[in-house]
Amino acid sequence: MRNSYLGKRIRGGGYAIKGAWILIRSEPSIQVQVVISILVTIAGFYFDITTTEWMFQIFAIGLVLSTEGLNSAVEGIADFVHPDFHTKIGYIKDVAAGAVLFAAFTAVIIAAFIYLPYIFG
Repeated sequence: MRNSYLGKRIRGGGYAIKGAWILIRSEPSIQVQVVISILVTIAGFYFDITTTEWMFQIFAIGLVLSTEGLNSAVEGIADFVHPDFHTKIGYIKDVAAGAVLFAAFTAVIIAAFIYLPYIFG
């Protein structure tokens, strides 16, 4: 079973879980995002948001955590390839960070659409 299709998928899932755990343990930006994710999840239960609102909230959380993880990977590769300062490496890292910013802005807008009516309505 080790080299079967299913065995490879299970092993791949294990690597993914290991990678997620490494991110949570070692990346301060992911740690902040996980805390924010927990807080908005608690808010979702508190305000009893709709199923559709849950779907958007879960999508936003996944979007931010995913882009933050990819950003960390890009930065790690860039630092490995060229540990000293280099303008092209800086550009690559800035672009990856910009992708996280887009995801974070999207998540904030989604949160505003979900929670502002509950808070001020």
